[in-house]
Amino acid sequence: MRPKIIRQCFGIVALLAAMLLMGRLNVQATPEEDNKEVSRLLEDIKNQAADLKRDSDELESFTRSDVSWESHAVELDQIKDRINTIGKTISRLRALENSTSPWQREAIERIIPVAEKLASNTTAAIEHLRKDPQKIHESQYQEYVKSNAEAASQLAALIKDFVEYGKTRTTLEAYERRLEVPR
Repeated sequence: MRPKIIRQCFGIVALLAAMLLMGRLNVQATPEEDNKEVSRLLEDIKNQAADLKRDSDELESFTRSDVSWESHAVELDQIKDRINTIGKTISRLRALENSTSPWQREAIERIIPVAEKLASNTTAAIEHLRKDPQKIHESQYQEYVKSNAEAASQLAALIKDFVEYGKTRTTLEAYERRLEVPR
């Protein structure tokens, strides 16, 4: 008699555990709503990153020509301003991070290290230029500038891809609702 009761209890516990697990899987599979303000800020940062990429590419092209150090300084100042603007946008994104969908949270987390690299390289290039403006053709300065151009391209592509992903997801969800397709 006892083994039969134990088996029945075990069966009920196993069934309950399976039901709870399925419930958890459904909760985790249901995506959180996209935060509209975060989507707007990601769109803003996409445009800012495209401008930064253009300026970084231009500065990098300066290293292959006889452009004056003053032109380098002007372009670096423009890049610094763009990075500071991106930094402010990232700060606003981080403040909203708790109310984002998982993909938005991932976008924010992946943007930050690239933006930090850009800030670090830009600071190093500015310091190099301040120490001796005549050494703009040194390999160390050129490496900072080249690394910045690469990081700016990476940031612009990363953000563009995340923004496009968000738009595509929104469109897909609208079709699912319209067609009443189960998730």
